[in-house]
Amino acid sequence: MSKLIQSRRQFLINSGKVALGVASANILSACHTGESAPAIIVPDNLRPKLPSGIQIGDVSNGNATIWARADRTAKLRVEYSFNESFKQSKLAVGRVVTNASDFTGRVELTGLPQGQDIFLRVTFEDASNNNAISEPYAGHFRTMPANDKTPIRFVWGGDVNGQGWGINPEIGGMKIWETMRQRKPDFFIHSGDAIYADGAIKESVTIQPMNSLKPDEVRIWKNIVTEEVSKPAETLKEYRGRHRYNFMDENLRRFAAEVPQIWQWDDHDVLNNWSPSTVLANRTDGSVHYSTTADLQSLVAYGRQAFLENSPMQWRTEAIEDQRIYRKINYGPLLDVFVLDERSYRGPNSTNVQTTLDNNSAFLGKEQVDWLVNELTNSKAVWKVIASDMPLSLNVEDHTTGNASWFEAIANENDGAPLGRELEIARLLSATKAVKNTVWITADVHYCAAHYYDNNKAKFTDFKPFWEFVAGPLNAGTFGPNTLDKTFGPQLIFQKTPPAGKSNLSPLDGYQFFGEVNIDPASKVLTVDFRDLAGAIQFTQAVEPDLSYTS
Repeated sequence: MSKLIQSRRQFLINSGKVALGVASANILSACHTGESAPAIIVPDNLRPKLPSGIQIGDVSNGNATIWARADRTAKLRVEYSFNESFKQSKLAVGRVVTNASDFTGRVELTGLPQGQDIFLRVTFEDASNNNAISEPYAGHFRTMPANDKTPIRFVWGGDVNGQGWGINPEIGGMKIWETMRQRKPDFFIHSGDAIYADGAIKESVTIQPMNSLKPDEVRIWKNIVTEEVSKPAETLKEYRGRHRYNFMDENLRRFAAEVPQIWQWDDHDVLNNWSPSTVLANRTDGSVHYSTTADLQSLVAYGRQAFLENSPMQWRTEAIEDQRIYRKINYGPLLDVFVLDERSYRGPNSTNVQTTLDNNSAFLGKEQVDWLVNELTNSKAVWKVIASDMPLSLNVEDHTTGNASWFEAIANENDGAPLGRELEIARLLSATKAVKNTVWITADVHYCAAHYYDNNKAKFTDFKPFWEFVAGPLNAGTFGPNTLDKTFGPQLIFQKTPPAGKSNLSPLDGYQFFGEVNIDPASKVLTVDFRDLAGAIQFTQAVEPDLSYTS
């Protein structure tokens, strides 16, 4: 066996494949038992491969999910240790992955000590070829803090490979993942749109001039292209191919092997702005007309399956159809994260001015709202971060019919009392007004912004003031700004968007953003930074906690 990397820093930088000179299942088992085994040399072409690297997900309460994809039918094996030498390591074995799951699998690690470094070596075993075993893929993460004396840092964002801006090898690929990795966050919240299933990625894109004084300036963006991303997705194979495409980026693979993730989904994981009212016959990007080959229900099923297969989230059951996306991630005494699902339970997109809260005006749905109210009310953490895949008060239009606008999000451009989907949010905010220290984070609109919700300046006032922070995109076109609906009193504190008259700017144009949150264990202050592609801070907001005692 090759000598293990001794430097932790070097270990992290080189997270990925570590070569082994032997390749049998018996030998891998011997690695964690101290037993010897005869070397069985297996040709490299007979070993399984891990073409998408590994992911670590939903680290909470002594648990962690380890995800990987094989290139064939094989059994997933995760060797893990509390030290880099892998002395007294443990082995967790998952199910055999097959084409039924696109060769993706996960292993749940349980009973992990809090505040502990965990080192990983992930392999696949191919029982059909002398138990040939892959080269191990290395990873590392740290479990949730054991107490409130440890600082917490996490990053978030969404919107990956959208609007035709894919993986560009000439600029080093999706470099924002490397920028986030270098911040050494404890975890990452993926705010949705992990893929853009509804648009084609082409070999080259002409970038519009940024400088009006140079209208003839020509820049060309060059993409890696695969068959599955060359057109909008209509089959399960094409949805799966979108996720596989993302993992072709070395920056993302290195990030995923070191930074635990918490995933949620949004519209482009299936189809732009989809809801029960979506008519596929109206959707085309010039290369496909959906009505000729697919129906909405099929696209939603394909998109959801591909999302769940590729998300490193902890599964509630073995059946993919039973997986619930909304969930709570406890991260110690300082932080609870509440992950929302704003796709599965929404009513149809509409003019959004209903006067009654029912299935047609739902956004989260009654069951999810009840769950969120209960979990927020009973949370003992200092900070409650609500991960929403869409902003609360930014007007996001679906389309226009005649003179009437139909809306994709919660807001409806009506600044008065709550109507439509706002009725549900009003109920939620009112029911949780006694809950301290809530912060909302989101993405979706492809720019960064900070909003302070002031009930003294709202039309609906029965809530406690709070902050909402919007970040993104991570590797997609930049847009904005959107207008704010005043029903809940949002005050625009900061935003950074393209210059007037510019839209769908490329990642080369300086408007890619991720959010970073730091919680100080001494003061309990939560600080939010917006950072750009280079990691430079664009805006900082410190949020003071309410630490008053309540009996």
